[in-house]
Amino acid sequence: MELRQLRYFVTVVEEANFTRAAERLHLAQPGVSAQIRQLEREVGQPLLDRSGRTVRPTEVGAAVLPYARAALAAVEGVRQTAAEFGGLLRGRVAIGLVPGALGHRMDVPALLADFHDAHPQVEITLTEDTSDRMLTALRHGELDIAVSGLPDPEPAPGLTHRIVIDEPLVVAAAPGQPLLDEHLGRTSVPLTALRGHRLISLPRGTGVRGVLDRLCAEAGFRPRVTCEAAAPDALMRLAERGLGVAVVPRPQGAAAALRLLRIDDARARGRVAVVWRTDGPAGPAARAFLATLRERLPGRE
Repeated sequence: MELRQLRYFVTVVEEANFTRAAERLHLAQPGVSAQIRQLEREVGQPLLDRSGRTVRPTEVGAAVLPYARAALAAVEGVRQTAAEFGGLLRGRVAIGLVPGALGHRMDVPALLADFHDAHPQVEITLTEDTSDRMLTALRHGELDIAVSGLPDPEPAPGLTHRIVIDEPLVVAAAPGQPLLDEHLGRTSVPLTALRGHRLISLPRGTGVRGVLDRLCAEAGFRPRVTCEAAAPDALMRLAERGLGVAVVPRPQGAAAALRLLRIDDARARGRVAVVWRTDGPAGPAARAFLATLRERLPGRE
């Protein structure tokens, strides 16, 4: 059994036609047919049903197909890894970011640009999503690294993180909001003070929203979230317009029109971390980018 026979078999299945498969492989169609017949003789079973207008895998062929694809992928992985360690870093890095991370002071765009300049053969893909979906994608191997909010105090199973932002949660309110009138002269409010007030928050699935929902549930109430937006800056702008009280990580600078009150609970924190699988990213390119992040971004693990 030869790898080229497996490649021809997989290509014919994907094209459902010997002629199109041969064109894709840049080979003569009789040669492709002969090699697949040889493969069928070796396994002792017909792998393709040639009786119809399109070629389909037989029951045995369908069962063999995943193993053929896995064998081809493994060989390609060996070649790519050997090339990467040979001095020219190639490959792909799939990165997930929380909304707003590209504009944050940790300057992710500069990190990406510097890495691209150093390793121009590495393909970098970026997606923005909620923290919950990114952590799931990490576990499934769909992402290599995520810059994600942390909804829970402990690391998620199978994942390791390096915290790069850790700020107390505050409420931001414009003059005239009842919450401010109820706490005149205060610099903080208890979590229970949020009960019943119109709140502006990040969507479900984000780290800050996960913290807010969890702490409110433990305090015996559900937060009354009437406005949602994907980034803390947007929440602040909504609060400036008097649409409610924004729950956000403490900002570096606040608009003069807003008053900030810290939530008086040590667990009420907005944390963002670089997250990766505990067993590490699979490819050398992703491992190299992770090393760059850990070196360049301040934080703790």
